[in-house]
Amino acid sequence: MGSSAFAGDPIGRGQPTMIGRMKELLTTRRVFIAVLFLGILGIAARNVVDPDVWWHLKTGEWISQHKAVPRVDPFSYTRAGQPWIAHEWLFELIIYSLYRIAGPAGLIIAFAVISCAAFLLLYLRCVGSRFVAGAITVWGALATATLWGARPQIISLLIASLWLLILERSERNQNLLWWTLPLLVLLVNVHAGFAIGLMFLVLFLLGELLEKMSATSTSTSKTRVRALSLALFLNLLLVPLNPNGTKMFWYPLETLRSKAMQGSIDEWASPNFHRAEQLPFLLLLLATFAALAWSRSRVRPRDVLLLSASAFAGLSSIRMVPLFVLVAVPIIARSLLSRPTRQHCSMRQRPAGLAVLNGVVLVAMAGFVSLHLAQITQAQPQAEASHYPAGAVAYLAAHPPAGPMFNHYDWGGYLIFKLYPRTRVYIDGRADLYGDRLMQQRADTYYLMNDWQQSLAQWKIRTVIVPADSPLAVGLRSAPGWVKSYEDSKSVIFSR
Repeated sequence: MGSSAFAGDPIGRGQPTMIGRMKELLTTRRVFIAVLFLGILGIAARNVVDPDVWWHLKTGEWISQHKAVPRVDPFSYTRAGQPWIAHEWLFELIIYSLYRIAGPAGLIIAFAVISCAAFLLLYLRCVGSRFVAGAITVWGALATATLWGARPQIISLLIASLWLLILERSERNQNLLWWTLPLLVLLVNVHAGFAIGLMFLVLFLLGELLEKMSATSTSTSKTRVRALSLALFLNLLLVPLNPNGTKMFWYPLETLRSKAMQGSIDEWASPNFHRAEQLPFLLLLLATFAALAWSRSRVRPRDVLLLSASAFAGLSSIRMVPLFVLVAVPIIARSLLSRPTRQHCSMRQRPAGLAVLNGVVLVAMAGFVSLHLAQITQAQPQAEASHYPAGAVAYLAAHPPAGPMFNHYDWGGYLIFKLYPRTRVYIDGRADLYGDRLMQQRADTYYLMNDWQQSLAQWKIRTVIVPADSPLAVGLRSAPGWVKSYEDSKSVIFSR
């Protein structure tokens, strides 16, 4: 009677079901992957200190106030009234709205999530052991970590990762290709990285054409070629759907050709493998070639094209390293890893204690990452003060410059954010707007090269704000006609 009563007890029936569900949800593989991506989320949480984020925020504010996209430069006196292609207008409007609602913490958390999502999509493209694929994905993430932050490039990274997933899955379902069309419209209004999606389409199409020319050509490959060709054609038609119209066809090319940007901005330079932060990329590059050499599986023409193009781009510019990572990680997984044999182990055979341990590990990692996010957001004022001249800006707000002001290149965006519209800058991070000539003139003045005072005279500059230990600060300390108005450990202000 006692055993019969126990068997009919609803609690007795529900207890094994709960344990079974816990075993199913908290498997070692699932918890391992969750912990990895929580780790990426934590690593991706960065203080808002990118030099360009400030003028992006101010542009978003300008768009919100004027209900229009700026056509000419409103922020500097050196390019006042000159045409400006504000191609990232949608990104700027979004981050300004987020900043107004949630402050820097909103940007920190949002872009950490976006970065994590980009690599989650990359992980979904990998085959083989989930443990090894997850580890390789984290390796790829570390190779791009120097580029993370509140930047439009991170949105491009997410969309590029999704774009590649769509292109690969569309081999089984051609209708997925049409999802590239709304992605293109979104990205062409967010960042010039829309060209990456078009490049991926071209390389996939060329790969299919090469396969079509081989002896393995089938009616399926012919259908695939037609679908990719149509998708590419329609995407090209959609590029002008932005405030700058057809100018966006040429903007990415003009940016890549800018010698001033390549010479003045570290990210546009080739990776320096003597620096520790570039070693993950170097090792990933070597591992890719090793995997292809040792693999017995056939390498598809499109993989060769994608690897060649992305490796060239990554070796040419640090900013392009993520492209190689998006291409290489799944190829390494496919070349080295085989799908694991299924372990015939029922839920009852898995010890409940293991599920409990996995749950503890997952909760502990989630707690650690949450604490880390809170610490990062709380440290924003200190991080901002350590990167930018907060004291000097406060001085300039109380004592506005009597005339044009020369400023440090990396501080231009911050000065725009804090002092516009009362004070305009000499230069900021929009190198494409200022052009090679002014960028070189700025470098000559800052580093005391050639006729370094020519720029100060040409623009009738009355105020200079630069780092206290900069070459220009050294030159102005002894230059006649200049006096020091303000100085702290971070910056110095000179007045004529």
